[in-house]
Amino acid sequence: MDFTGKVVAITGAAGGIGQALSRHFASMGAKIGAIDRSEAVKDFARGLAKEGVTIEPAVADIGDEGAVNTAFQAITAAIGRVDVLVNNAGISRASNLKKTNGAVWRADVDSNLNGTYYCSAAVLPGMEKNGGAIVNISSVNGLSTFGDPAYSAAKAGIISLTKAMAMEYGRFGIRVNVVCPGTVRTPIWQHRVDREPEILAKLRKWYPLARVVEPIDVARAVAFLASDDAGAITGAVLPVDCGLTAGNIVMTRELTLEEF
Repeated sequence: MDFTGKVVAITGAAGGIGQALSRHFASMGAKIGAIDRSEAVKDFARGLAKEGVTIEPAVADIGDEGAVNTAFQAITAAIGRVDVLVNNAGISRASNLKKTNGAVWRADVDSNLNGTYYCSAAVLPGMEKNGGAIVNISSVNGLSTFGDPAYSAAKAGIISLTKAMAMEYGRFGIRVNVVCPGTVRTPIWQHRVDREPEILAKLRKWYPLARVVEPIDVARAVAFLASDDAGAITGAVLPVDCGLTAGNIVMTRELTLEEF
């Protein structure tokens, strides 16, 4: 896969998956527009720039439409029109409905579903003239029930939005797909690991591949969907979950694979 000279905008670029995405696309020649609500994205960008990567950081909360538009204007002015958008940013603030209130619900919808819409709306007019690719990061939570109800509802909405964009913008040569990761080994899990060091090891039993997802696994899947290799793929929903959504492996082992 070759992204030489292409501008790839990545939201949530300072996080674990965002950094993996940025590095992976950069390794294939892309110029990176790195968007994050944290100032840490500037330090990350400086580090990549020292490695010879063309990267333009922008600090913006994707739940703020005005801030999103300003960020994309700055990226376009600095490194060019966006060819690929990866809507990676997202967060969950409550693990169950009991802990969810109106403010939490609105914040999770803003940080996930609304942000994906705002960022896509910012680049689609430019892509209409030249084609392009958008890859949205949803979650297995958007496919089934694993807790975090506000986050999950927003991630399910991203899947629906992806299909709507694929249908409407395909005639312009714009492809829109969605990746649904399972548990990913990123720093966001550290507070859970601090409380329960064996938490990730315990989770492995639910995954047919007997491991959780690494950030690079997500980055490779996203890059494929954004590349010319996936030129006939749009509106697709791709789980990157080590087999979690294939079925209940724990039950299967107990019922049918006890001698396997």
